[in-house]
This record gives sequence, structure tokens and C-alpha cells, in this order.
Amino acid sequence: MSTTSSTNPEAAATAPEEPAAATGQRTARLIHNEATTEIPVHLLFRDDPDPAPVPLRPAVVARRQGPGERSAGRPGARRPVAARPRPASRIDPELTERPARVLPGAAGVAAGLCGAAGCAATSWWAGLVPPLAAQALGLPVSPGAGLGPAQWAAYAAAGALGMFGFGGLARGRTGRAWVLGLFGRYRGTVRRTGLMWVNPLLLRRRVDVRLRHWRSEPMPAADGNGVALRAVTLVVWRVRDTAKATLGVEDHETYLRECVEAALARVPVEPLGTVRSSADVAGDTLTRLVAADAAPVGLEVFSVRPVRVEYAPEVAAAMHRRRLAALDAAQRASVLTSVVDSVEDTVTRLTMRGLVELDDYERKVLVKDLTVAFCAGRGDPGA
Repeated sequence: MSTTSSTNPEAAATAPEEPAAATGQRTARLIHNEATTEIPVHLLFRDDPDPAPVPLRPAVVARRQGPGERSAGRPGARRPVAARPRPASRIDPELTERPARVLPGAAGVAAGLCGAAGCAATSWWAGLVPPLAAQALGLPVSPGAGLGPAQWAAYAAAGALGMFGFGGLARGRTGRAWVLGLFGRYRGTVRRTGLMWVNPLLLRRRVDVRLRHWRSEPMPAADGNGVALRAVTLVVWRVRDTAKATLGVEDHETYLRECVEAALARVPVEPLGTVRSSADVAGDTLTRLVAADAAPVGLEVFSVRPVRVEYAPEVAAAMHRRRLAALDAAQRASVLTSVVDSVEDTVTRLTMRGLVELDDYERKVLVKDLTVAFCAGRGDPGA
């Protein structure tokens, strides 16, 4: 007969032995050691010089279950499942900002002037220039070939050159960028400033890449106890990757607003003016969460700080009464402490200086009268 590893050795040693008359030999009691092997009890407490041999069996080593743990074999037992990390937002890996091919503005101006000059030359060739204008410009007399196929082709070529030259002129401004696309395909980003020439067939989207701050509207939030709040945050951010911010999402400003609202739902905030450190911790946590959510779409978030936190309208009145009651209780405790100190100091001075001799009853009466007098004086508004 053996016991498991959880059996107390002392209890096993002191347990009454079974009668051995039926079997003819002594019954060996075993203690299952949790770490090594089984130990015969009669080796520890032996009375006979020649104990009966006991075969040893391999020990079963098992971990003890702690309180509250369930066995895996029992029905309804569940193993703790590790929480899966939230998948990060994924954007097309090829959608990354790259510089677009543009030409200096002088090239576009020159092409436009060449197109205008070609149109004027074609008009002189066709004989459409008035004689007075030709004499003023010093042009020879045109033979007047008329508008034939060659003249129309020259007009088309010169007009197309002029339109491409003047139509592609663009002015780059500091803090602004152009996202270029052709037939739905990204063609690059222009961050240059000054006059430049861009292919007029490309679709241009202007993006503000300056450092920007956004003051949100009141958003729903909660404190550490789950009380409903309304928080206004100040977000400092900028567009880092124009391709992802413009083409990766429909509206990156709306996306940033929703990221801030989602972060406020996960991070508890406290009303301003209560605990300074908690406000700083909440701001740092909000900044980290919003920056991680906005990074895949090309937005760089520098800070997210609550600038105004107030209770929601449905709980504002109750929380106001609660704070007033807390302030009143604190004031009452302060007044009571001051009164007790004053009474103690007065009684101690009177007795230590020998002005009065008081027994226990007189001391209690004096303390009572002084306490009533001091409390009445503290509670008088005109005092």
C-alpha cells in the first residue's frame, strides 16, 4: 500500500499498521518522494533486524496543482490562451514616395515660345499676316500659299508644342508637394520649389507637408474607474510619405482623427488638475499608440496631449457633488484636528503651570467645554 507525493510523511509514519497475521509478513509502507524515488518507511522506523525486502518502482514525478487550477482531464478545464497581437496595418510595399521627373521652368517657357513662333511662321507662310503687320515686323512679302494640309499640320505641331510648354508650367511652394499620377498609377512626388515644368498629362494632387497641429473636438473617454469623460486633444503631426498618405487611404486627416478616438477608448485619462503625473503618462501612451497606427499610412505623429478633460453631461452633476463632499470632508477633518490640538495645548498649559488642579471628572468637563467653544468659534462666519 503506497501513498502519493502529497501524503504527509509523518502521518504515514504514525498511521496504525495493518495486522500481518493474514499475510504472514510485514506490510511495507512507502512514501513517494516528489523528486527522486520511493522510500520504504520501515527503513526509517525499523524495529526488526531483518526487514522484508521491498521492490522499488520508478517514481512518478508530477507538479503539484496550485489552488484554483483545474486538471486538464476534467471537463470544462481550459488552458490559458495567449492573447494574439493586433495585426499591423499593411500598405502596398511598392507605394513609397519617390522623386518625380520634372524639368526647369525655363524649358517650358522656351517650348511655349517656340510653339508661338511656329504658329506665327505658319500664318506668314499661309499668307494670313496682314501687309501692314508684315512691314512693321520687317518680314518679306509672303507668296500666300493658303491653308493646305501642310499648313494645318504645321499649325497642329506648333500649337501642341506651345500648349505643352505653357501648360506644364507649375510653381512649387515651400511646405507643399505635388503627388503625380497617370491613368491611376503613381508617378512620383515633387518637393521642389520655384518655377518648373511638369508633364501636363499627369494628375496633380497638392499635399501639405508642413508641421501641423490639430485640436480635436470633444471625444468620448473614461478615467481609471470607468467614469465617462469628454477629452479634447492637441495633435502635432505632419505628412512624412506623401504617396502613402494620399493614395494609401481615402483621407489621411479623417484616418488620424479616428486613430486618436480609438486610442482614447483604450487609455484611461484623468481630469486635468487632479494628478499631474497621470496626465503625462496618458499623453505619452496616447502618443505612442497613435504614432504606431498612423505610421503605415505615411503620417508622423509627434505628440498627442489632452488639453481639456471634463466629465460627460450624464455624470457631471453627480461627480460635482462627489467632489464637493470630498472637499467638505477634508475641511471638516482639518478643523477637527485643529480644535483637538488647541484643546490639548490649553489643558496641558493649565495643568503644567499649576494654575488649576483637576481630577478626572473636572478634566473631562473642561475638555468638553473648550471643544464646544472652539468649534462654535470656528463655525461662526463672522469670526
